[in-house]
Amino acid sequence: MNNPLKVLGKSAGIIMLVSLLAAPQTPALAQTKPNYNAELSRLKKEALDKLGANVDEFNTYKNRPASDGPYNATNNKQFLLQNAPLFISSDDTISKVYNYRWWMMSKHLKEYKDPYDNKNYWVVTEFFGVKPWATLSGAITCPAGQQFYDVRWLRDDKYLKSYAEYMMRGSAGKLNQRENANFLTYLSRPESVHFTSWMIDGTKAFYKIHPDKAWLHGMLPAMEKHQQIWDSLFAIKTPNSKTQGMYRVLDLYDGMEFSLSAVLGLIKSEGAYSLYTADNWRQYYLGWNTTGVAANSAQAKEYPKAFRGGYPDLYLARPSLNSYMYGNLRALSDLLRIDEAGKKAIYKYSRSAQYGRRAAVLQEKMLNVLWNKEDQFFNSYTAGDNEFGVRDYEARVRESVGYTPWYFNAIPADKYAEYGKAWDMFKSRKGFYNISGMTTAEQQHPYYNERAYAWNGRGWPFENSVVFKGYANYLRNYKKTSTLAEKQLLYDYIQKLANLHGQKELNIGEWYIPSDGKTFGGEQDYFHSTFPDIIIEDLLGFKSSLDDEFTINPLLPENTWDHFYLGNLRYHGHDVDIVYKADWQPNVAGKQSRLCVWVDGKLVAQQAELNKALRVLLKK
Repeated sequence: MNNPLKVLGKSAGIIMLVSLLAAPQTPALAQTKPNYNAELSRLKKEALDKLGANVDEFNTYKNRPASDGPYNATNNKQFLLQNAPLFISSDDTISKVYNYRWWMMSKHLKEYKDPYDNKNYWVVTEFFGVKPWATLSGAITCPAGQQFYDVRWLRDDKYLKSYAEYMMRGSAGKLNQRENANFLTYLSRPESVHFTSWMIDGTKAFYKIHPDKAWLHGMLPAMEKHQQIWDSLFAIKTPNSKTQGMYRVLDLYDGMEFSLSAVLGLIKSEGAYSLYTADNWRQYYLGWNTTGVAANSAQAKEYPKAFRGGYPDLYLARPSLNSYMYGNLRALSDLLRIDEAGKKAIYKYSRSAQYGRRAAVLQEKMLNVLWNKEDQFFNSYTAGDNEFGVRDYEARVRESVGYTPWYFNAIPADKYAEYGKAWDMFKSRKGFYNISGMTTAEQQHPYYNERAYAWNGRGWPFENSVVFKGYANYLRNYKKTSTLAEKQLLYDYIQKLANLHGQKELNIGEWYIPSDGKTFGGEQDYFHSTFPDIIIEDLLGFKSSLDDEFTINPLLPENTWDHFYLGNLRYHGHDVDIVYKADWQPNVAGKQSRLCVWVDGKLVAQQAELNKALRVLLKK
């Protein structure tokens, strides 16, 4: 700009300069740096107040199950204000459901004195009370993997440490599961493997938040023993079988009761299962009301060991269980490497390396056997060692369990595009996308049925938790970048899940109807799925690490929320707070967006972009 004193002359220039100084400054000239710390304090207080008010409201709900443990309406508010990670956003529904789920979880934290080792444990229940299919404490292994991923975020690490100890080092890892007509199996096994789970992987996920090398050292023998039980009872060992080296399970003990892949295997079978045909299978394998019909069949009388209460003893090698076992083996390798650090053993001969090789072998098996190139999906096979029924038979039906490998990052990084085509069905109305939420079987299959109490299509929050993380991992860990449409798809699914919790009085139940469901059915305040973890890790992208660092890499679509606060996180012994605002300075032209991270009260990292990885190194 030309000097006005030169252009206008001395006196005119002085007049002009005085008027410039006297004139009101424009916002661009007046802008000052935002007070990030003040905004953090404001949002933290708002989140605390909102959590407290929500808990007060939830405590007024009538006809809800009483708490299984010591946290109830008299003290759960204080407990949650001190222990739950705080979250608030411009989406009021998601924010409230997040708080509700912590309130629900507090009711499932139970103190248990084990009469077998005379020790006191914290356990986490699924149903309220002690069910016949539960451990003696009332905890049930089926949702344990989900529970580990949610409860790990509590600031106090004693709850999940104790729960892991009970399941794998305490009596649950030693006592045989009680047998009665509820269990529909002839296979005796410890309580900790009564149902499938991924609690070793869950322990690794917990350790990434609350590392404790001494505790880990004490737990590793029990974790190895836990895996050895799976290997001895559920690994398929039949020589030359296509599924040899994989793991097998009944639908029921995969937490899924009745599946279409089992239906197809039963129809294909002869002998004991010749009663199942394409025309009549619904009479015998479509919910608990049908098994009694099978129990009275001529085949059940001729082959009594092929049935238990009318439930067929047909094992499957499913993408779910095999992915869980891959996750467990990979976790053992990683955790043992931490424990072996500094020791003189040569790595390639170490136990860590052995588990790593086993994980790689199982991964290769899943890719070579369960992946169907024509279907572009991971399918289930009947087990190659079935005593009754067809062996090594591929069930050509896409089920949501086919997405489980991505939950554990079991796809080779260099092959993400080839296997990533499976996610086309995640957004398709022919596949798993429906009005009220995700289905559990592809809708285009002729046997699809969302009305039956089965996994033939009906939606189950348990499975939402698995598939959402799998999709988030696919976008974040494999594709590295994602389109707005891909991020919006994840957010759409999360919104639908939040809406299913209801409007007047929130609830989480067992199932929902994907085509027109308004809320959940079954139980109330039921803990067999995640939600805080979906928000913290999958949507907002707080990625924990075994090293002293973490990354923030949100998949939240831009322009969806104008702000969010996630804080009160206890991570590696530090306190972490995160704030995003789409516009920190509304009086300044253009949006002044910024993602800010505080560690122990100090602003340590920030960036303008929302959908970009922000790595934070912790100071020792």
